[in-house]
Amino acid sequence: MSPVFVHNANNALGAVSRRHFLAGGGLLLAFAQAPRVHAEAARSALSNSLKPDTPTTLGGLVRIGTDNQISLIVPNIEMGQGIYTTEAMMIAEELEVALEAITVLTALPQEVSDISPAFLKSLSTGGSKSVRKGWIPLRQAGASARLMLLAAAAEKWNLPQQSLYAENGIISDVSGRYHAPYGDFALDAARQHVPEHIPLKPPAEWKFIGHSCPRVDIPAKVTGKAIFGIDVRVPGMVFAAVMGPPVLGASVDSLDTNITKAIPGVLDVLHNDGMIAVVAKNYWTARKGLDALKIKWNQGPNATLSSEDIRNIIRDAAHSIPAVVARDDAGTDLALKSGKNIEQAYQLPFLAHAPMEPANTTLHVRADGCDVWMGTQVPTRARKAVAKITGLPEEKIAIHNYMIGGSFGRRLATDFLEQATKFACKISAPVKFIWSREEDIRQDLFRPAYYDRMRASLDADGLPLAWCHHVSGPSVVDRFAPGGLPAGKLDSDAVEGAVQTPYELPRMRVTWTRVQTPVPVSWWRGVGPAHNVYVVESFMDELAAEAQTDPIEYRVRLLQKNPRSVAVLKRVMQESQWGTALPAGTGRGVALHNAFGTHCAVVTEVAVPQGGPIMIKRVTAVVDCGIAINQDTLIAQMEGGLLFGFTAALYGEITIKNGQVEQTNFHNHRLMRINETPLIDVHIINSGEEPGGIGEVGTTSAFPALGNALYNATGKRYRSYPFNQIDL
Repeated sequence: MSPVFVHNANNALGAVSRRHFLAGGGLLLAFAQAPRVHAEAARSALSNSLKPDTPTTLGGLVRIGTDNQISLIVPNIEMGQGIYTTEAMMIAEELEVALEAITVLTALPQEVSDISPAFLKSLSTGGSKSVRKGWIPLRQAGASARLMLLAAAAEKWNLPQQSLYAENGIISDVSGRYHAPYGDFALDAARQHVPEHIPLKPPAEWKFIGHSCPRVDIPAKVTGKAIFGIDVRVPGMVFAAVMGPPVLGASVDSLDTNITKAIPGVLDVLHNDGMIAVVAKNYWTARKGLDALKIKWNQGPNATLSSEDIRNIIRDAAHSIPAVVARDDAGTDLALKSGKNIEQAYQLPFLAHAPMEPANTTLHVRADGCDVWMGTQVPTRARKAVAKITGLPEEKIAIHNYMIGGSFGRRLATDFLEQATKFACKISAPVKFIWSREEDIRQDLFRPAYYDRMRASLDADGLPLAWCHHVSGPSVVDRFAPGGLPAGKLDSDAVEGAVQTPYELPRMRVTWTRVQTPVPVSWWRGVGPAHNVYVVESFMDELAAEAQTDPIEYRVRLLQKNPRSVAVLKRVMQESQWGTALPAGTGRGVALHNAFGTHCAVVTEVAVPQGGPIMIKRVTAVVDCGIAINQDTLIAQMEGGLLFGFTAALYGEITIKNGQVEQTNFHNHRLMRINETPLIDVHIINSGEEPGGIGEVGTTSAFPALGNALYNATGKRYRSYPFNQIDL
């Protein structure tokens, strides 16, 4: 069985009252990594919270009720990556309960108290950090609860605590005379001191960690009971369809609403900052009303802008605007003069997120408060954004966070929530805002386009004496940092994966040129490494070819101080049958990276018939992410991440014509089809190191492994994508 998953039961929409888990009798425990003074304050607050009907919220929580119900409020949101299951496994491991005994709830910002550990002060899910941040605190929470239960049982039975043990939610003594479920001790355990020393189980005793466990969220998704943001229903709710300007930066010049307002069921037409919303009794009426509007747009300065213009802007800036230095090793200039120089440039396009669930949010703004129902990766940030627009204090704003139907970084931004909040301030009823698929793509915040210049000096053996990487492109951090990124400051995301490579490169210089374009940008699955690893690994392959050396052998020569990367390369070489003969027009390509705390090597095999299309035949991935908590989830994330990356590499380019995003739906923003899906083999190396991230590892690997495979299949080097548009 899977753990029970109760989603957002805090409001009238949930089948089970969240109050059931936060109030009444039982043990309610904050994550154990809180400072000692906070832990004692938590204990006092917890004792007081045991009064009936007095809900208490203390950050990420473990609760054991007198009815033996066990719940975990996790700090991260489920968006398909399986994090609820992984985090439930960690707590169940140390709590000594069956996995199916865990009920999973989502942490909400209005429930994070002052005594929460620092990593819960701002709730967010992204950057493949969930397991890395929760690895110690989540297990300590389970272990602390177990120790407090044992202490309570020892007092009740007047036995030494050392003579008791916990197993499968039951406390027993070694003589076999006593045994009782956790719930019998929950009230007394809540009054115990939080242990100062919290020993954790050694790996040899793990029952869940390192194995494969069924996903907690799958049953509800299969039966249709799972609730996503777009599924929300609130009594008295109305609907709004939203439209943004067709041209980047355009504004409304005039708006004729007569036909729209005459449509039965249409309630109002609103516009603000170039955005238009039609409010109606149901969504399809709102869409009909939106289509009937007569709008004259002031197209602004970008009416003739094209993708070619933007490429030229970014490329020219790389040669004319002073760069910000990210790394500059001494002796680089001299080394560049000492060997054979190789120089190349790579161009990367804008990419859209295009998740299955388009942008949506439901709001009810009132004079005394505001409720927001949505799926967001950043509920704390969302709450602050709503407070700023409405003028309400944050404590008057409740974020009800739901499972997300795919995000890929899109819901790290709050732009669509901010747009909806401005409209909702003018509407007295709860209102659900939905951006159509077309609007979701056209109004996206895109992965930046980049122009990268690479230069290396090679010694007589073809190995680098110096390595230079210059990145040019827009800043993602500028949009998200309070007040924007100051001039002359480095956007660390822009160079992530360029400054830190797996290789021992004797002298490195990494620089970044910030280029402003009219296209709005944001983080995209794989963030900086998805861009920079493509460039680094493509150029590394070019150097191997220049040295007339096998690409894997060439990499191994530069990895003498990185045994984990050597291990994944040698394993992928074996599993992919690297070096065996292939038919004409077929090739293999390799990619290596150490991003998100994980070491990964991927070999992609492609066939390229004369004239195309490109066919990805087989993919072999070897992953060392340290301790693989849920192996099944790890494999699924690698498979999904690779396919997501291949889709972008083959078809994903966002193009601009006459200031407009040309792609509107999946007919011209193509995804890989089932018949195009290759055989994917994922192999796990358990190095025993602390866990690394996994959600973005496959995506980051896909681009260079495919590009390098195309070179080996065709003999031609392609330094930009989408690859399906190249001349085969």
